[in-house]
This record gives sequence, structure tokens and C-alpha cells, in this order.
Amino acid sequence: MIEEDLGMEVREVRHFNRFFTRRIGVLREGLLHSPHTLVEARVLIEVSGRGDPTATDLSRGLGLDPGHLSRILARLERRGLVDRARSEADGRRRLLFLSPDGEAAVSLLDERSREEVAEMLGGLSEGARRRLLDAMRTIEGILGEEPGGRFKFSEPFFLRQHEPGDMGWVVHRHGALYANEYGWDGRFEVLVARIVADFADGYDPGRERAWIAEMGNRIVGCVFLVKESKEVAKLRLLLVEPEARGLGLGARLVEECIRFARRAGYQKLTLWTNDVLHAARHIYEEQGFQLVEEEKHHSFGHDLVGQNWEFNL
Repeated sequence: MIEEDLGMEVREVRHFNRFFTRRIGVLREGLLHSPHTLVEARVLIEVSGRGDPTATDLSRGLGLDPGHLSRILARLERRGLVDRARSEADGRRRLLFLSPDGEAAVSLLDERSREEVAEMLGGLSEGARRRLLDAMRTIEGILGEEPGGRFKFSEPFFLRQHEPGDMGWVVHRHGALYANEYGWDGRFEVLVARIVADFADGYDPGRERAWIAEMGNRIVGCVFLVKESKEVAKLRLLLVEPEARGLGLGARLVEECIRFARRAGYQKLTLWTNDVLHAARHIYEEQGFQLVEEEKHHSFGHDLVGQNWEFNL
């Protein structure tokens, strides 16, 4: 009887998989009305989100046969969407990154995906949308849990560019975390709000970037790179949530800033921090930043020592 019940459940899951696949349209010719197949699009998105991965990284992350992935990458390189370069840290490693055309392709895929999902949701009533999203969260929660209830991640974290709603999260979490961990008052949250507003008002996609880190569909970190001048960029608002610390996320966020700054043609990367932020200072030192200036100040309700750091690109 148990085997019969399990067999029926398996059929129901497979039926749902076929239905949902048809509903979201991934079997159509050209994913999201683009010249890319589903697998090609997934590879482009992974290269974009992982930050200069190797082919081995992609093969493991996507569960693709290395030979099959190699052929896909060769096609994408011929189309001018993906490039390779030797790692500066290890010359044996060949890193993958998107060309400007590749970045444009990923942006287009993201835009069209949003439009199609919005169209699908727009045809539902408010109640139906709420039930649908609740069901999706339930599925994700059940399949994402280990037997003890601890959340399980196939990858420790995922980086993406900022989206609507992220700026509010950045301000809120900086204010809450720094108040809780360092006792800083509301003036720090005001400062963060000004930085975020200035970034959003004058955002230059070719010269500036904000990265948002997610784990299990939850935002757990961020960092900003902003333009100071033609030659100088500034790293700002590095934050990692407590539950995501110890995984190398902070270092990865700083590495992304360095890579982007080099590609954008900057000559120097700077940052301002305070000496009490020991974990952040350790990351900056490990990445090669040099402390160039210190100054005592009273801010956010405390006597602090501000520090200016620089990194020559």
C-alpha cells in the first residue's frame, strides 16, 4: 500500500513539473524570445552572478557534463558573449567573464523574464497571487530543509546587481545592525540613507555598481562601488549579515569591487571605515588595501577613529 501511495505521489510531482514547465514557457524556441537556449541562458546568468568563475565552477554549480558545458561555452565565445582570462592569483586558472555584449544579453533576459512573470501574475486576482506565492514559498522551504530543520544551500551565496526595493533594505539593515552590534545611533542610518540616495540619483551603470548577496532567497549582504573621479572609485556600505559570516562573502564582495573597478578603467580604489570594525579591516588588509590616514572623530554617539584606505589598481 505504501509503495502504491508513493507511486501515485511520484506521478503527481511529475505531472506538476510538466504543467509548470509548459506554463512558464521554457520549452519555446528561444528562451524569452531570445536567440539563446535554456541552458545557454543559464550559463550566461551563472557567469554574471558568480563573478569570474572557471568552467569547473560552472560545471559543478549547474550539474552539467564538462564536455557539454565546453561546447556551450565555445558557442557563446564565438558569438562574442563570453571571454576568458588567466587568473592573476593563479595563472593555471582560466576565468570566465561576460563581454559587454554578454552583459547586455543577460540584462535583456532579466528584463524579459520580469515582463513575462508580471504578465502571468497580472492575470490573477490578488487572492490567487497570494495563494500562488505562499505555495511557492512552501515548496522552497520544504525542499530546502535538512532533516533537522536547518536550511540547506546548494551554494553558500549568490551575488546579483541591485533591484527595486534593495536600497531600502540596505538602509534598514545598516541602521539596525550597527545599532545592535556597536551601539551607533540614528545618525549613522541617516548617513547611509544619504549615500544610497546619491547613488540612486546619479547611478552610472558603466562606472558604478551595487552588489546584493543572497542565500536561500534571503538578502544577506551588500557592497557599493561609486565614482569619485575619472581615476578614482570608492568602496562603500560593505555589510554581511551575522548568519552569513565566516563563508568568505565579505571578501568576495570586495573582490567584485576590485574587478569591476579595473574593468571600468579606474586607477585607484579608496574606502573610509572606522578602527572598531575589525572584521571589515581584516578583509581590506587581506585584499591588499593600504591604510593611509587615521583621524579621531565623534560620530553616531561614540568617539571613533576614522581610517582612509587605498588600493592601487
